[in-house]
Amino acid sequence: MTTTTQQETKIGASKDVPTITITREFDAPRELVWRAMTEPDLVARWMGPRDVKMEITQWDLRRGGSWAYTARRADGSEDDFATGFFGSFHDLRAPERAVQTFTWEGEPDGVALETLTLEELPDGRTRMVTTSVVDSFETRDMILASGMESGVVQGYEKLDALLATGL
Repeated sequence: MTTTTQQETKIGASKDVPTITITREFDAPRELVWRAMTEPDLVARWMGPRDVKMEITQWDLRRGGSWAYTARRADGSEDDFATGFFGSFHDLRAPERAVQTFTWEGEPDGVALETLTLEELPDGRTRMVTTSVVDSFETRDMILASGMESGVVQGYEKLDALLATGL
């Protein structure tokens, strides 16, 4: 079992191009981070806010393959919600790079192109950088204002705990 420290999640937006860049370091080797980000049973365990459960409904991890999941409030309350996300994989180079599209159901014109890179760091650590390109600054700003930051940060905190188990 490895120990983890609280890491900062940096979320940035370019003033020149409608992008969102997320940078985060993990106290785990790149191969473990790759597995956690590409194996559906592991993805479902860490992705999203703490009060949301992810249900993977499609996962075909190959170039040209597709993915989909539904996020549901985990407490089963009356105000339960469900929202879906889907996309396709365009490039996969284990354990260093993945390119995929990302669409939030209900936003038919809202397709993002996302590139994930994992960089090995000293002492068995990994730096992750995800860059999402969207169609306009308006869309990018709407995403940033949606509360996505808290879900991203909480999800990576759950990923830290999962990685600490050695998977």
